[in-house]
Amino acid sequence: MNLDLEKENKGNILLVDDIPENLQLLSDLLIKLGYTVRSVTSGRMALKTVKVKRPDVILLDIKMPEMDGYQLCQALKADEDFRNIPVIFISALDEVFDKVTAFNSGGIDYITKPFQIEEVVARLENQLIIQRQQRLLEQEINYRRETQEVLYQSRALLSSVLNSSLDGIAAMQAIRDPSTGDIEDFRCLVVNPVIAKVFQRSREEMIGKLVLKKFLTNIEPELFESFVEIVETGEPLERDFYYPSGNSDWYHFVAVKLGDGFAITIRDITARKQTEIALQDANQKLELLANLDGLTQVPNRRCFNNRLKSEWQRLAREKQPLSLILFDIDAFKRYNDYYGHLAGDDCLLNIAQAVYKFIRHEDMSRPVDLVARYGGEEFVILLPNTDLVGAIKVASRIQKVIHNLGVPHTDSNVRDIVTVSLGVASLIPTLEVQPDTLVACADKALYDAKQQGRDRYAFNH
Repeated sequence: MNLDLEKENKGNILLVDDIPENLQLLSDLLIKLGYTVRSVTSGRMALKTVKVKRPDVILLDIKMPEMDGYQLCQALKADEDFRNIPVIFISALDEVFDKVTAFNSGGIDYITKPFQIEEVVARLENQLIIQRQQRLLEQEINYRRETQEVLYQSRALLSSVLNSSLDGIAAMQAIRDPSTGDIEDFRCLVVNPVIAKVFQRSREEMIGKLVLKKFLTNIEPELFESFVEIVETGEPLERDFYYPSGNSDWYHFVAVKLGDGFAITIRDITARKQTEIALQDANQKLELLANLDGLTQVPNRRCFNNRLKSEWQRLAREKQPLSLILFDIDAFKRYNDYYGHLAGDDCLLNIAQAVYKFIRHEDMSRPVDLVARYGGEEFVILLPNTDLVGAIKVASRIQKVIHNLGVPHTDSNVRDIVTVSLGVASLIPTLEVQPDTLVACADKALYDAKQQGRDRYAFNH
């Protein structure tokens, strides 16, 4: 079985000769040598046989009735399907004219009779080798053609993706110093229209050029070293950056190592960033509103409570004093009853703003100090890093500020203008004591000031 396969693989030969004895002799010799052989005795039969099974080589006699070898060869060469089958003439005719005619008819070789089997096999093998090489060459050509087509389609697809992408896409190759190996710049290998627009250049002006370092110099020079780190460490980089360009201001990029360089995608996030900034502003305004008293426009009790806790913890660690002034408007109920609640609201606003401006005055400006409405006509002033002596000075000056306002209070049982009573307290916070202790001390001092006749301050510590 294996022997038969080897014989079939050696070559499929068609013998054409009108003398059966010649066919039998040559056929037996070739079969013994491992070839697959078919024999016919006329040109007409040869044409039919070729159509049934295409031979690798045809050994053709010249002198035959009806259709001689020349005519058969010409008929084969005229047919698109068979013109490439090698035809070797094998004939007793030995004239030059006969040989030239054979070659002009399309023959590939010429053997004269009587022949030597070794010569026949050598010439036969030569044509089979040529055929095998041609088939391999054709296969290689087809493979390359298919590969080129796939490559072309891939490039076309890649180009289409790059050009239609809403994101910027680019690939950069590192340019290194020959002596040190340090990266000096990056050459642009691939760039799509979105990236080109960001650079305010055409793609042709960027591809193959060193544009990155110069571009980053005008935006964020430190970013160049970040790209170098991507190449040297292989760690990707992802971040937002600000770069006004046309209607866009904010971009987000992801850069990853690619060979001795990096690939980068850039997305315009201006709309998202504007939304984020607007949301932050809104949150800040909400936070401000949540901590602001709507009537007096100074911080509210919620804000005061939060600040008291944070300052209490900070000053407990630092072992520094914290003072508190608690004050309210004297005879404020009488003020409301006499002038009306709208006038009462105006009075609260004027008092609160006068004290707030005093605390924020350039000579008294300390960002940590806080004026807040505690409730009703009561207000608090929180004074971090201030001892009792300093807090008493502040209370005394606040009393004068209120006097200087000169807000009339005809129905007061204290004075004919609006006055305040103030309670002052000071402690060095400790974590073992609750912050409310300071409020309680100030409240006790305020009570003492009222008991002593109002329009004054009292202190407790």
